[in-house]
Amino acid sequence: MQEHTDTATGIPAWSGTVQVDDTALAVTDTGGSGTAVVYLNGSYADRSHWRRVIADLGDGYRHISYDERARGKSALASDYSFEACLRDLDAVLNARGVQRAVLVGWSYGAMVAVHYADRHPERVLGAVSVDGAMPVEPLDEAAQARIRGLFRRLSPLFPVCRRLGLAARMSAAQHAEINLELIGLSAPALLRPVFDRLTVPVHYVLGTGGNLGADEGTIEGLRTVITGIAADSPNIRIAAKVPSNHSKILRKDHRTVAATIHALATTPPQQDS
Repeated sequence: MQEHTDTATGIPAWSGTVQVDDTALAVTDTGGSGTAVVYLNGSYADRSHWRRVIADLGDGYRHISYDERARGKSALASDYSFEACLRDLDAVLNARGVQRAVLVGWSYGAMVAVHYADRHPERVLGAVSVDGAMPVEPLDEAAQARIRGLFRRLSPLFPVCRRLGLAARMSAAQHAEINLELIGLSAPALLRPVFDRLTVPVHYVLGTGGNLGADEGTIEGLRTVITGIAADSPNIRIAAKVPSNHSKILRKDHRTVAATIHALATTPPQQDS
């Protein structure tokens, strides 16, 4: 454990590890009395992708970021499931003494944020979903096999992607299963009830266009679906639709993401009439 000034953001921070299950998570916490904001990464990404957003928000907030199991500087584990990720978030909040926080998730992390907000609304002030947590129709066996094959073919690139914070220290099969589990959890029959139960605000920043593994028409269709859900939900709002695609959104449109976090964090909660 050590105190340091983050070279990317210029904000003093504590860095250390949080033990959970059979692993240790690398955590950074700037501390202070400002609203706590917890950043949740993409499927295989590390916390470095949030540095621009954190710098934009500045030292008026308490910024907490961490690397998920086998990502970044965190240790390997025996369980890489979605439920394990929810346990990790709970462990980080408890270890750092955070009672309530704004959760900000990109891609996979957005699903973690929404599910945690559903299960533990007393711990969540609100959530910001960065191009994630959108309903996806279930895949048939042939489509699942194609995804597994894609990850096998991409596995030689994993060492390079790890250095860019875009791959985990996992096998190709483990990478694929994380992706398939997320798609399964995103089935409308499973995700829509989560949306319906939400009692805290969830604001979306949506990207534009396609991405590796999904064409523009498919992803824009998902964004249209969540826009329709937001129109009927008292707690879900589309805050912005930005020019960047899914992969580049935190790099190109970090100011919009930061502004969305600030707006959610500073809006007084609605009172029941």
